[in-house]
Amino acid sequence: MSRLARIAISIGDPAGIGAEIALKALEDQSIASLAHWILIADSAALNAARYVCGIDAASLPCTLVETGALAADHVIEFGQLRAAYGLAAIAYVRRAVELCMKAEADAMVTAPLNKEAVTLSGQAFSGHTEYIAELVGAPEPRMLLYSEKLATVHVSTHIALEQACRLDRAHIVRTIQLGNDALLWMRRRAPRIAVCGLNPHAGEHGLFGRQDAEIIAPAIAEARALGIDCSGPHSPDTIFVRALRGEFDLIVAMYHDQGHIPMKLIDFEGGVNVSLGLPIIRTSVDHGTAFDIAGRNQADATNMKAAMRLAVRMAEGKLALSGNSAPASVGRSILDPAHT
Repeated sequence: MSRLARIAISIGDPAGIGAEIALKALEDQSIASLAHWILIADSAALNAARYVCGIDAASLPCTLVETGALAADHVIEFGQLRAAYGLAAIAYVRRAVELCMKAEADAMVTAPLNKEAVTLSGQAFSGHTEYIAELVGAPEPRMLLYSEKLATVHVSTHIALEQACRLDRAHIVRTIQLGNDALLWMRRRAPRIAVCGLNPHAGEHGLFGRQDAEIIAPAIAEARALGIDCSGPHSPDTIFVRALRGEFDLIVAMYHDQGHIPMKLIDFEGGVNVSLGLPIIRTSVDHGTAFDIAGRNQADATNMKAAMRLAVRMAEGKLALSGNSAPASVGRSILDPAHT
């Protein structure tokens, strides 16, 4: 790349730990030097975080973009569920998406927001991934959990288990493709992919269900015909152990808990949430707003740093594999002082 990647950071729910971990991460020179960081927040939230952790956003190597969602003199109530905070968190995400879609940012990183706070504001909301997908018009987003130890992409996420069991072959193939592409950007080589079965022991030859043989296996065959190195369906209770021992780089899980539970056991602090199937790159911490410790200077920025590093790696990897170098500027940027 001819310049540093430009990465937007949305600070999440102002009553949570998002602003605190963003400031702590940006204070780390090893993180700050990786990219041109664009911090999307409001001064009220950043001032509250400054009083907590002693870090002033104005002293950090980043560009601040305010949304005006909160008045400058607003007093943040840490740990409190407020519709106004849900609206503010959504405003930060929406602004980050806008910057990515306008090519004024190469990727975005999201700090945690609170789904209930957003819902209190009157807006239907099931999660960052689904909301961003709606904003950019992407009909089939996927969630990938990534750590340096292992990665898992999910065929379905925030839906009822009963609905998740209604598998679709084409949907599984697309999930495998998206996971394959993402790992290429991250690791610059084709990943070895293991696909989970849905039922115990991947159906045990039809004894515990027909989905594995009739839907998942044909999907794997189709993905292999596309040149993707994948196998399965594998028994879900053993495949994560095999992957950790070095047999696979990526696991395709059929539903939310099948992938989330082992991944959070494997690497809770280092796991990063990645949205796939979007025209933009988005990574996120893999934890919540931590209302119980918000405002106490107890938040650990380790996971935030991991999400920021991965956003940079994906942005650079995507550009490198596409054969394009990033332009010095695209149109009129928010980084241009003349921009209003």
